[in-house]
Amino acid sequence: MKKADKPSHRERKKRADSPSVSRLKEMLGVLRRYDVMHGVSPEKLRLILEDMGPTYVKLGQIMSMRSDILPQDYCDQLARLRADVKPMPFSQVQKVVEQEYGASIQGIFSSVDPEPLGAASIAQVHAAVLKDKRRVVIKVQRPGIRETMAQDINLMRKAVRILKAVSGAGDTLDFAAIIDEMWQVAQQEMNFLLEADHIEEFSRRNETVEYVACPQVDSSLTTSRVLVMEYVDGVQVDDVDELKKRGYDVREIGAKLAENYCKQVLDDAFFHADPHPGNIWIREGKIVWLDLGMMGRLTRRDKHLFRAAIRAVVNNDVYELKNIVLTLGVVRGRVNHARLYTDLDDMLLKYGDLDLGSINLGQMVQELLELAKNHGIGMPAGVTMLGRGVMTIEGVLAACCPDISFLKIVSAHLAGEAVSDFDLSKELRHKARALYNLFSKGIEIPAHLDDVLKMTVKGQTKLNLELTGSEEPLGNIDRMVNKIIVCIITAALLISSSTICTTDMSPKMLGIPILGALGYLAALFLGGWLLFHVLRRKK
Repeated sequence: MKKADKPSHRERKKRADSPSVSRLKEMLGVLRRYDVMHGVSPEKLRLILEDMGPTYVKLGQIMSMRSDILPQDYCDQLARLRADVKPMPFSQVQKVVEQEYGASIQGIFSSVDPEPLGAASIAQVHAAVLKDKRRVVIKVQRPGIRETMAQDINLMRKAVRILKAVSGAGDTLDFAAIIDEMWQVAQQEMNFLLEADHIEEFSRRNETVEYVACPQVDSSLTTSRVLVMEYVDGVQVDDVDELKKRGYDVREIGAKLAENYCKQVLDDAFFHADPHPGNIWIREGKIVWLDLGMMGRLTRRDKHLFRAAIRAVVNNDVYELKNIVLTLGVVRGRVNHARLYTDLDDMLLKYGDLDLGSINLGQMVQELLELAKNHGIGMPAGVTMLGRGVMTIEGVLAACCPDISFLKIVSAHLAGEAVSDFDLSKELRHKARALYNLFSKGIEIPAHLDDVLKMTVKGQTKLNLELTGSEEPLGNIDRMVNKIIVCIITAALLISSSTICTTDMSPKMLGIPILGALGYLAALFLGGWLLFHVLRRKK
């Protein structure tokens, strides 16, 4: 090829950017169609994400579990995105399978049902039969989904940078961190080898629980884009009539389901993050957990803090609950401790007169997350996923056995654990050590008082005083003073510019000294800014 025939750098860049430009135009078309300039309701947001394609459906599913970021009504609407999406043609499924195995689909499976059992944003599932007559399901990833999502995420990051530069919205919410978190979760779900590891870990942690199972993976046929598991033939947990027809005790199923989810959260710190009825089946007297791609994890510290928070709620201990919230979360800015204590006390008072069996733990966790958000306290992703998971499992219990209280089972689980772990000799040693420390510190009190009195007599005592709740009025005063300063500067510019315009100063523009014209423009800009903020404040 001649040198003149080689594409220039600009042309190569244009070709590389053309898919992004095309995708951006498509997204803008969706936004225009839903008239987002006049507001976005929860339902409208769900419809927009559906029309934008699988990438945004998945992001919506993940965001539905982040009630610390979005209001609850938005989360409820986005949770509906977990329903089946439009399936891909079977020809695409066959192509992906053959690319992964390097062989024809007929060479691996005796038969594959072309009708999907279910379709989601990242993959879809088909029933199949292996050559050895075993019934299995094949989970096949949508072709190009990783590239499409990466492209969309890149566009979202650019949009966030523009939004932050123009409106300063990034000061209140770190949208970039939110997008990074969502992308990380989505990448985990796109790696079916990781899901296979989740299934193996879940099976290992529950191997001693006789009534719990999960589908076994055929590791020899599993790749990063194709997952082959045993076929689960059973009854969905919320199909109460069918369960009763087959002779199951629905109340026993509910109690065991709640107890196992307690174990996942409180003991294993490795729990199903999306326990909706479609992911819980009953087969041969066992609870079978499906779709273990999205699993929640709690750190050892967060697990112990969550357990302590449950105890504080049960014991109505506001002070302990406040300390747990501050320790568990990430504090952004100053915290009004008095108001935080009052808000937590009000929340517990609302549930104080109710029996444990009447309290919805999931709703309480969501209220606690919302309260923390209002006080500028961010919670770890594992905790917010847990809040959504608890709400979902309580919904399942309400559908199949409404007389089962999840909070009661959690309390009994913790109480039973406390009794089984009680060690009298260890407790006596702990109390003796505490008594010794108290006695040692008590002896030192007179010496400390003597030091304080001596410093007071010599005028060396200092008093640090903090007025709780003073931040907001002081902030208002600070903003008011800033506006007064802007007003004074604007007035000074107007007066000085008017004075300059009465002189014969050069250079001039349209007969007006340029320096005076610049002063008028600066005064106009500052005055407009001041007027805008005053009018916005009144609204």
